[in-house]
Amino acid sequence: MEAFTNLTGIVAPLPRDNINTDAIIPAGIFKLIGADMSRIGEGLFLDWRQSPDGDERPDFVLNDARFRFANILLSGRNFGCGSSREHAVWALLGAGIRCVVAESFADIFYANCFRKGLLPIVPQSDDYTRLLDAALNAPDGLTASVDLAAGIFSWRQAGSSPVGEFSFTVDADQKEALLQGLDEVDTSLQYEQDIAAFQAKDRRTRPWVYDVSFHQIPEAKI
Repeated sequence: MEAFTNLTGIVAPLPRDNINTDAIIPAGIFKLIGADMSRIGEGLFLDWRQSPDGDERPDFVLNDARFRFANILLSGRNFGCGSSREHAVWALLGAGIRCVVAESFADIFYANCFRKGLLPIVPQSDDYTRLLDAALNAPDGLTASVDLAAGIFSWRQAGSSPVGEFSFTVDADQKEALLQGLDEVDTSLQYEQDIAAFQAKDRRTRPWVYDVSFHQIPEAKI
């Protein structure tokens, strides 16, 4: 997966609570894109972005010219609730979103973010309030910078110096995986020699686990 170290981009405010995975990526999108996962970003918030006739809804934040190319999403409580499918994270990444800041996340969605290279941030309550207020009241929108290694999120209005920042924390192992761009398979392969040594030892004590001949059933004599 793509490593996450530093990010600077536009903040799109979507301060709704309980945004579920069916809203993030409606199931109907797969009738349009089939198995072509390179197009999954087209389905992000599809039912909110478009009317049933396919017309853009001008009042939806990602259809606003200021936020159309946002790569940081600012949302409310319990973001990513509902089903546990990873497609919701893929849809965000496919649309260019690399970071979601929310008051809280659904547990499974939160874990899936780290597995796919998307950074979820849960600020302290007062930090969240300051950021949301700034995002909703900036005429030209906010630009934010994220430094994962330092755990710093800062923001500014267009053309100005940074006007606010806060510190954030994530689990040390999840942080390192993002910084290195390591998914679960890559992380396991770091221990390839240890795994091979264990298997060699285990093969001697439990050969039947590895040798299929132990499981062959003798043919019945007639």
